[in-house]
Amino acid sequence: MQRIAIAPSQFQNEQITLTSQQQHYLFRVLRLQKGDKFIAMDGMGKWWLSQLNECNAEILQQLTVETELPIAVTLIVALPKGNAFDEIVRCCTELGVTCIAPVISDRTLLKPSSQKLERWRRISLEAAEQSERTKIPQILEPVTFNQIFSSFINFEKYICVARGNSPHLLECLNNQGDIKNSSPEKKSVVIATGTEGGWTKKEVEIALQNGFKQVSLGRRILRAFTAPIVVMSLISAVCEV
Repeated sequence: MQRIAIAPSQFQNEQITLTSQQQHYLFRVLRLQKGDKFIAMDGMGKWWLSQLNECNAEILQQLTVETELPIAVTLIVALPKGNAFDEIVRCCTELGVTCIAPVISDRTLLKPSSQKLERWRRISLEAAEQSERTKIPQILEPVTFNQIFSSFINFEKYICVARGNSPHLLECLNNQGDIKNSSPEKKSVVIATGTEGGWTKKEVEIALQNGFKQVSLGRRILRAFTAPIVVMSLISAVCEV
């Protein structure tokens, strides 16, 4: 059944006021008709079975869906070149990320615009609908690497590096104990992955000074596009298997 994200302001008295874009998508693109059903999601954890009318929809019942990871995962991602960040947002949304914080590192070449941020948020919304998420990940505005640290208190914090003898991220996650059943204050993790060429030595030092632990994603050198997806794959495996 088709799922679409609805803003909280569109809900009123068991009715959903559909925007013109949503009407076009449901009636013209999907070829749904009056009386057909779809799932409305508010992007904050709730789903409703809904039925189409002429230009709005009626809420039939609230649905119970459990598709979210048991921990909140924030990815700090140094912006890669080209459009690779589009696919990072898409794939990591499918894998259960809670928040993505794009950062401009010393080796970042991309200069993001406001249009890029709008595009990333739209991609996240579409990927959440497709993958049956109940929550739409938050995509933060890009900031410099040095500006990001004040946001993470009571998080387990890791920074991924490509070389050296750092412990594997999987080992660190398992050493936390059963993170699926950990206390609420330990249910948040933030993991930073670098851009092409990785983090500079200075950036790693700054992260360590701010409570981050240095970890590895394996013996091979991963592309900037690949690393965040590997991170989310490991976390989802630890939490869901």
